[in-house]
Amino acid sequence: MEAVIAALVSVAGLVVGSFLNVVILRARTKTSVADGRSKCMSCQNALAPRDLVPVVSFLALRGKCRSCKVPISIQYPLVELSAGLLFFLAFLHDGFGLMLVRDLAFVSALIVIFVFDLRYMEIPDQFTMPAMVFALFANVYLGADLVSLGLGAIVAGGFFLAQYVLSKGKWIGGGDIRLGALMGLMLGLSHVVAALFVAYVVGASYAAWLLATKKANANSQVPFGTFLTVATVVVMLVGDQIVGWYLGLMG
Repeated sequence: MEAVIAALVSVAGLVVGSFLNVVILRARTKTSVADGRSKCMSCQNALAPRDLVPVVSFLALRGKCRSCKVPISIQYPLVELSAGLLFFLAFLHDGFGLMLVRDLAFVSALIVIFVFDLRYMEIPDQFTMPAMVFALFANVYLGADLVSLGLGAIVAGGFFLAQYVLSKGKWIGGGDIRLGALMGLMLGLSHVVAALFVAYVVGASYAAWLLATKKANANSQVPFGTFLTVATVVVMLVGDQIVGWYLGLMG
């Protein structure tokens, strides 16, 4: 029975991933998700239901629009597959219940922020602010320590605010400040510190690789929100192990 539920949760993730692609695209074009059927970005032809099956349609169409044959962005199947995988991992971590519902909502919001920052170097408030409200109320309802959540938001948000002020907005953007606060409300104090550690280790390693391969220079901009979102998901799934490992080193 558990295997069946896991499969259903994964399929739900694929479907949600397809919807998240719509959210990302329409947020960029400033149109409502309820504003008509999905269309090809090149020829503007409305997509038929058979063209909207997550991953399968992309493969069946060989990555091209049925009408105009223009290549479809690889973003679409990658987001769908990522959502399916993360929904599956969240189910393995939480089991079936309200904690799973909370974490699936968290994962969905983080996927949208990751892709938007990666593609457009921007973290819109229309994503982070509603997610902050949901994270606070969902965590409190599920018994999280309100003080830990508040301190987590203050520490992470304040950490990025300090960088923003010191650099006069050159190092990070205002969206990173709100994302830091969101991370704190999702994870609480101890786990958000772990997430910041993971984000900076991964981000620094990636930046070093870019410099070593001459794919970037010291003045190149890196969408740091992508590392923050990935780190948040990692800590959601294995945060206890990371915190335990770190405390073991300190002991």
